[in-house]
Amino acid sequence: MAIKSFNPYSPSRRFITVSTFEEITTDKPHRPLLSKLINHAGRNFSGKMTVRHQGGGAKRMYRIIDFKRDKDGVIATVATIEYDPNRNARIALVNYADGEKRYIIAPLDLKVGDKIESGPKADIKVGNCLPLKNIPLGTNVHNIEMKIGKGAQLARSAGATAQLMAKEGDYALLRLPSGEVRKVHINCRATIGQVGNLDHENISIGKAGRSRWMRIRPANRGVAMNPNDHPHGGGEGHSPVGRKRPVTPWGKCAYGTHTRKVKKASTKLIISRRTK
Repeated sequence: MAIKSFNPYSPSRRFITVSTFEEITTDKPHRPLLSKLINHAGRNFSGKMTVRHQGGGAKRMYRIIDFKRDKDGVIATVATIEYDPNRNARIALVNYADGEKRYIIAPLDLKVGDKIESGPKADIKVGNCLPLKNIPLGTNVHNIEMKIGKGAQLARSAGATAQLMAKEGDYALLRLPSGEVRKVHINCRATIGQVGNLDHENISIGKAGRSRWMRIRPANRGVAMNPNDHPHGGGEGHSPVGRKRPVTPWGKCAYGTHTRKVKKASTKLIISRRTK
């Protein structure tokens, strides 16, 4: 998981850094677990752009990841650690004792040949998946479900980990990577350990073209647009914003505005918001 830099034989190479991919054991994915991935470039079903700054980039195939980890009581052996173009974490191909193969998010320190298991009776070791009620307090976990049986939704990106703080009745208290403390149902599942590929946050993109390979299109300043495109647009020469404070393209304050819905149901599950 080291990072490689380059001699500046071109201007952009001076700044580019890449992963050394030391932990990757194969460059060929398991074909039955691949799926077609269509690039919609931020457009919805009617062709209207609903997300800006998306489009182009390299073609990818989607790797079907087992976020539910619902194959209880069957021992699985880690076959490979692989690169996944759709996420910043690594993925691991596991072979179950009954012959089935699945992809999982690769935790830190998971090696080829390791044995992992799911279910309430699994050991407390890296890569095993258990309900929160069966996990000791203080344990670091990732791939956490928010609804029972829906599959993991929290702490899935590279280096992410949450800590199990307490258990109160039907809910467990988790400190999430953002610093937020939140209730999650005690029967929801989580995987022991921390997501691998910790050095991802230290990688420098280095040049505009590399962002384009990643399907990220350029962002334009509002003051450089016309008045029909942005509230900051128009005016002769370098014009100021012309308002009390900067706003988004849709007229909301760009800084300090609470955008969370007031009556959102999950608000009662949040004990303390994230730290600044």
